[in-house]
Amino acid sequence: MGSVPVGARVYVACVAVGALGCLAPLPGVRVPWWAVALLAVLYAACEQITRCRIVGHLAPKGMGSFFPVLLAGAFLLPPPVAALVAVPGALIARVEQRPRWLRRVWRAAQLVLAVWAASRVHRALGGRDAVVEPDFPYALLPAGAAVLTFCAVLTVLDGGILALAERVPWRGAWRGLLPRSLGPVVVHGLAGLMMAVLWRSPYGPVAALLVLLPMYVSCWVFAQYHRERAAHQATIRALVQAVDIKDGYTRGHSERVGQASMMIARELGMDDERTEVLRFAGILHDVGKLGVPTRLLRKDGPLTPEERRVIELHPEYGHEMVRGISFLGEARAAVLHHHERLDGSGYPSGLAGSQIPEFARVVAVADAFDAMTSTRSYRRARPAAAALAELERCAGAQFDPVMVGALGRALGRYGWHPAVTADPSLADPCGNGPPPGASGADTVVEQANAEQGDARKADASGRRVP
Repeated sequence: MGSVPVGARVYVACVAVGALGCLAPLPGVRVPWWAVALLAVLYAACEQITRCRIVGHLAPKGMGSFFPVLLAGAFLLPPPVAALVAVPGALIARVEQRPRWLRRVWRAAQLVLAVWAASRVHRALGGRDAVVEPDFPYALLPAGAAVLTFCAVLTVLDGGILALAERVPWRGAWRGLLPRSLGPVVVHGLAGLMMAVLWRSPYGPVAALLVLLPMYVSCWVFAQYHRERAAHQATIRALVQAVDIKDGYTRGHSERVGQASMMIARELGMDDERTEVLRFAGILHDVGKLGVPTRLLRKDGPLTPEERRVIELHPEYGHEMVRGISFLGEARAAVLHHHERLDGSGYPSGLAGSQIPEFARVVAVADAFDAMTSTRSYRRARPAAAALAELERCAGAQFDPVMVGALGRALGRYGWHPAVTADPSLADPCGNGPPPGASGADTVVEQANAEQGDARKADASGRRVP
């Protein structure tokens, strides 16, 4: 929401009006102001705590919202009163991006609606009585329904703002939001229920506050996980940058192959975790080029059979480089086998058909597609439609038809906008063919097999250039 579109501003305003409607009954409700004030201050304080020394380490910033207090309010208080608890903390929360006031209003309105809906569901199912006179396991039923409602409201509202403010396609705006948020919110909901039960117990609010310490520790651990994930991504970026520096002809190619692989994965219905790993596979598929002599990667003119065999070792080099990185999972097999062919004539293992790992079949299609749709020193980029037609022509022999079809459907929905990856001054400005010493590759088969990241060594019929 850096520069917020008008539609997004209208959307935020509508959500804010809805939130005010939830708070409107307050004058006619008996409000336990001391409880509201205590919970509101507690929630605001939890949102403000971004660094805390625990077991000798500093918890990172950006640990996210601390929902147990809000959900405890939903279990303890009438809906409009419970919704009020979220307002002060949301309005004073730290916001890094502009416009800050709009983001604060959005967050406050979003939480008001979610807490109000959760409290309504909890009361409708008799949750209040189950908390006052602890009735387990029945108390878990209304609490669970309230948590699901809370999570669903946040998901619906988040998807709308992603579509309007971030320009995410409507079809994919809500994809994966609910599964990703449900687990953490359920844990927070259990902590909130524990707070509510202890609050109503003879031990009172002081005992309820003790629940927050282990919850804060768990949030810190979760933040550490995200820090580790960021470190993984930084490692991958460093490897890709090293490949780009070594083989300047294909700069940016790895990132685009990762993007195309992710498009295919989503079209195939893979879950978010596998989709992310497949994106890593696409990004890292050429990392083995770091083990290939630079003079071969940048050589103009035909490769000798010996030089070709050296270049064809790059999948094995890449696999050796990433085999110890456990979080890559299936991506490691894709790095090793992305040059296999369905007919068994590929390398390094000569696998055929379903013997080729699924991730490798996806990356092979994404790799060839980007090679054809990227401008290189020896030729201009092909249109996406022409590249897709070539993939379809080679489907069944070289490429998996299922993966080619998935890419075609994804392109039909979202299109493809490749960037120029070579110095334009190296290409013929009139489009008449490759410069001296290089040759144009017009078939996918030769592009995938010559592998310098491209195939500068073949003419339009696939013959070697003398």
